[in-house]
Amino acid sequence: MTQRKTRTTIGRLSKATGVKITTIRYYESIGLMGTPDRSESGQRLYDDESIQRLSFIRHARDLGFPMEAIRNLMELQAQPDQDCANIDAIARTQLTEVRKRLDQLKALENELKRMISCCEGGRVETCRILSTLNDHDECIADVHERPMSL
Repeated sequence: MTQRKTRTTIGRLSKATGVKITTIRYYESIGLMGTPDRSESGQRLYDDESIQRLSFIRHARDLGFPMEAIRNLMELQAQPDQDCANIDAIARTQLTEVRKRLDQLKALENELKRMISCCEGGRVETCRILSTLNDHDECIADVHERPMSL
């Protein structure tokens, strides 16, 4: 007896993985998800492997991995007999990026705390927060860029 493959629609796939339908379509368009089968009416149909793949992508995105790293990880995952040194290198690179963002956030926190502590209330015309926002030279750090998004 042959076992029938489970097929699910994009809506059910979205609910099962917590990934928006538009995002699923985007992942398909950039080749991360592959091309799904279609029903006779043209509706996308996904199998269990698609659910697993999308869950993998979602989890990797939640951990901040960029798309190219996810693509590389999935390619490496398809070679189970290979050494995992490349996978380790990708994860270490991501850890380095997370640490950079944490440092940036800490610098932003310190600058905001300093600005707030300098504010003594009073009138808008003498507000130290606005003064600092208007003149970067009043900041304690030369550089405090907005952290990269995850």
